[in-house]
Amino acid sequence: MRRLSNIFFLASIIFCLLFGPIPIFASEDFQVIESHSFVANVASKVSPSVVRIDIEREIQTDEFESDLLDPLLRDLLGDLGTFPKKERGQGSGVIIDNSGLVLTNAHVVERVDNVIITLQNGNQVDGKVLGTDQVTDLALVKIKEFSGIESAKLGDSENIQVGDWAIALGTPYGLESTVTLGIISSLHRDINSLGFSDKRLDLIQTDAAINPGNSGGPLINSNGEVIGINTLVRSGPGAGLGFAIPINLASKVSNQLLANGEVIHPYIGAQLVLLNERIAKKHNQDPNALIFLPERSGALVQSVIPQSPAEEGGLRRGDLVINAGGDQVDDPSSLLMQVENAEIGKPFKLEVLRNNKEINLSIKPAALPGIN
Repeated sequence: MRRLSNIFFLASIIFCLLFGPIPIFASEDFQVIESHSFVANVASKVSPSVVRIDIEREIQTDEFESDLLDPLLRDLLGDLGTFPKKERGQGSGVIIDNSGLVLTNAHVVERVDNVIITLQNGNQVDGKVLGTDQVTDLALVKIKEFSGIESAKLGDSENIQVGDWAIALGTPYGLESTVTLGIISSLHRDINSLGFSDKRLDLIQTDAAINPGNSGGPLINSNGEVIGINTLVRSGPGAGLGFAIPINLASKVSNQLLANGEVIHPYIGAQLVLLNERIAKKHNQDPNALIFLPERSGALVQSVIPQSPAEEGGLRRGDLVINAGGDQVDDPSSLLMQVENAEIGKPFKLEVLRNNKEINLSIKPAALPGIN
């Protein structure tokens, strides 16, 4: 009897150990399933700092479309002149300072008459454009009557890696508080390779959906820190690729816009093309080639702007720039980045190959003309 009692006691203990904790574990699993994702957590944290920007600009247009007019009627009416017409647009922005500073894209607010900012709570306030920079496609807007909404926390775009989470916030097609998720697909994408030769940008590439209206909104990491400002989306072949301006550059530009209302970019005045060993060998094998190209990588000078710092410093067409400011130059974009960091009016050292000889030049960059 005692033996049966012991067996029953042991069986009871085993039963409790095996089946007793089930309600607790099931409850914990249920809580995990029901809990919000990290995307929801960081989006709710940053969304109050994301705004919609509505703009209105005046453009000059013909009262009648000339293509629709009969040639005889056009001759009778003569020159109709141009008439003002209101054009409306929309984009996104992110509050980066508790005083009501909003960072957005330059193409969102360029040449505008009125800026209306819609906050997450639906309140609409007037905004004033403090400055725009076409070269980096960035602009700074000040909310005239700021209600004290917290600004977004800025991260460090130098610390992100390919494969990190990327969350895009904004108002695509006017739809407020839209959130999309993806990853960092690539870093240091040269904007010139995307067909924008008048810009100086290394972009963050992401597969997080960025649509019209997202421009100027923030790209954030999994900690809810702003790592970029959404600026481009690829349409047509390759659609689905989005690009953002690194926040470190955006912060630097916004500080200059706040202080001066503009950003002064250095330039030397040379048109550059990529040269590498493969391209040079193919060129040199052509019996009709007029010049022999050095078979190495660098930035080949295709032309020099007259009366530019490059011309005054002795740079010539056909020179291959291999070093700038003490750093190796492998392509035009690396040279442009060195020029961007140079000081205006101060000697900027270049090492070039000319007729297979290394030559040292000193060029004094000037302010890039005709931007603002």
